[in-house]
Amino acid sequence: MVVEVRLFAILKARAGRDSVEVDLSDGATVADALDALAALPGLDILARMPVTMAVNRDYATLETPLARDDELALIPPVSGGDAAMVHVKVTAELLSLDALVRHVIDPSAGAIVTFQGLPRDVPVLDYEAYREMAQERIASILLGCIQRHGLTAAAAEHRVGKVPSLEASVIVAVSAPHRVEAFAGARDAIDRIKAEVPIWKVEVGIDGGTTRVEGVIPR
Repeated sequence: MVVEVRLFAILKARAGRDSVEVDLSDGATVADALDALAALPGLDILARMPVTMAVNRDYATLETPLARDDELALIPPVSGGDAAMVHVKVTAELLSLDALVRHVIDPSAGAIVTFQGLPRDVPVLDYEAYREMAQERIASILLGCIQRHGLTAAAAEHRVGKVPSLEASVIVAVSAPHRVEAFAGARDAIDRIKAEVPIWKVEVGIDGGTTRVEGVIPR
């Protein structure tokens, strides 16, 4: 069976292309695919570099089975490096859009689009998050946006705790070869973050009274 493998960042550079096809036996797993890929020119690095794996845009493990025409994506370590194509942080610290943009700058990107979300019509929003799951879900969303819109890189950070009205509660930055893809990717990212990530907010009034903001069931 043939499986398409998407390559990003250093893997794309070493292979000289953004995807390859591997012919695997029926019943093969992600581990089998990695073994086959490591034998290809330039991809021997897979034998010594950890990667995040996704099958059909869902996170996967080495034991995940593969089927004919599946898409396997290999992502170098996310966050914390100039070569990372996805950066995510859920934090109580003040957010910096300038710092976020540095995570998506790339020589191949001709456009960067950013978004900032701030509390509206209330002095304070108080955010609560299932932080570990929120970070994983945002990373998955950004990866999906990269694949759907042909982005070069994507980054997002979200506040937890009390956020005053003049401070950003969520920021997003994406880069792409052209502005059309960048605008579409940024909008898709923030729309899905708002709808799917386990983060809740409470409005805090001037008198200290609170109102929980109604949410939706994450998809």
